[in-house]
Amino acid sequence: MSALVFARAISKSLVTFHLFTQDDILTTIIPTTLFALVAAPLCSPYRCAHVVWWIWLHLLHFNVANQVIDPAEDGRNKANRPIPAGYISLQDAVYLRWALVPICLASSALYSIQVLGASLAMTLLTLWYNEFKAHGHWFSKNLVTGLGYACFQVGATLIAGRDMSRLEPDAFLAVLLSIAMFATTLQAQDFKDQEGDRSIGRRTLPIAYPSPARVSMFVGLPMWSIYLTQVWGMDAFCSIAFVLYSGLVGLRFMVYKTTQADRLSCKLYSLWFSVAHLLPGYWRYFHEARMHIS
Repeated sequence: MSALVFARAISKSLVTFHLFTQDDILTTIIPTTLFALVAAPLCSPYRCAHVVWWIWLHLLHFNVANQVIDPAEDGRNKANRPIPAGYISLQDAVYLRWALVPICLASSALYSIQVLGASLAMTLLTLWYNEFKAHGHWFSKNLVTGLGYACFQVGATLIAGRDMSRLEPDAFLAVLLSIAMFATTLQAQDFKDQEGDRSIGRRTLPIAYPSPARVSMFVGLPMWSIYLTQVWGMDAFCSIAFVLYSGLVGLRFMVYKTTQADRLSCKLYSLWFSVAHLLPGYWRYFHEARMHIS
């Protein structure tokens, strides 16, 4: 009987951890993993599991820290999250939030000092975003989220690469571009959450500047796409397809403005974002390979 109770407790814990991170599989885990594998590049297939584990663990830390701040708001707008759904109490979630700090740092230290540095930076940014309320205004929200995303990418790319103590020049450039790209298009994820954000007084870009925010998607996605195709040397066919897709996604944000439509637009944006993270791999495997052959 005790074994059955133990198994149920483990099963519930695993479901709870999944619920904390499930909304960010498309927006964080998949694109960051793809980015790390192609930017590093991946030195061994077994490192892929390490990359996914490290990203997921730090995402769990960030999301738990975020969701203990205002569980009442989640109860109104995101009732499937683990605290309002009753999978974990608020007090236990707070304990988990702070327990994850040394767990993330210790697991990162096993790889390298540089990976530990990325984890420590992520810890401080998580504190700034949540406890110090950087999420309350669109500018600080975009800035801190962009820097946090860079920490995910740096740590994951270091783990994937041959030398976990440094990034190769192409990978470093890719991280810088990703910071700028994410910080200037992050509002794609905020359109679908306007009702909940407005109820707690959070001034995201779609709330503060509704029309300019949508225009920024219509203009920004194609502009970024054109620039990235030039930086990573894409051929004409792939460039046209990538730019056209980004234009359609940006146009969708302009035309369809319901909450349900914004959810789908966000998923389409996530696909664009994931493809954009594969472009360093395009450069590496199509251009560097030719340089080595010649």
